[in-house]
Amino acid sequence: MIIFTYLGRNMASVNFNSISNFSFSRAYERIGRKASRFVLNCVGSREKLPTISNPKTINTIDWIGKKLSSAENRLILGASALLSQPFIDASNKDVDKETRRYSICRTIAKIIAGTVTGYSIRKLCIKSIDAFTKLPSEVKPDAKFKNLRQFLLPTIKCTADELSQYKNALGTLLALGVMVFTNFLIDAPLTKYLTNLFAGSSDPKLKKGVENAKSN
Repeated sequence: MIIFTYLGRNMASVNFNSISNFSFSRAYERIGRKASRFVLNCVGSREKLPTISNPKTINTIDWIGKKLSSAENRLILGASALLSQPFIDASNKDVDKETRRYSICRTIAKIIAGTVTGYSIRKLCIKSIDAFTKLPSEVKPDAKFKNLRQFLLPTIKCTADELSQYKNALGTLLALGVMVFTNFLIDAPLTKYLTNLFAGSSDPKLKKGVENAKSN
């Protein structure tokens, strides 16, 4: 009798767990279907979506997409970060004043170091790609490494805008590989130097904030 009672309780608990898990899965499925249906309705009904019809605005967006490379985009990201992130650290009231001041200095240093390094490497890589994607009319007879000037030139015909975008894309891919190493070789030492420069390592009160920030 005790054995049957024990087995009955286990079966009841298993059935209850399976039923509850099943009900939760059904609820998740319903939520997923409703979310996907909402997205499809928004995409399908184009008349409800805002559209840009001003020719000047369209031309401006088109110019930004064609003329601004990843290097300029990195500058824009750095500027926006510099205008927002230090204020977030300054509003953190969970730490003392000196630690907060050190955190602001380190944030500014990281943004400047990352922006300068990222922009410079992207620009140099794009320039390097440009040096090896010259059109035949652009190669001077007395140019050095004349045979390599068209080494990366695409074999298919393309317009000037397409060739420019090709150079930017290839230069960005090269920069991503280079920055795997420069993040440790340049960014980290430069961030440390700028942090000490901004914070002032001779301030005894700030040294306490530095120690607290490192411990956190």
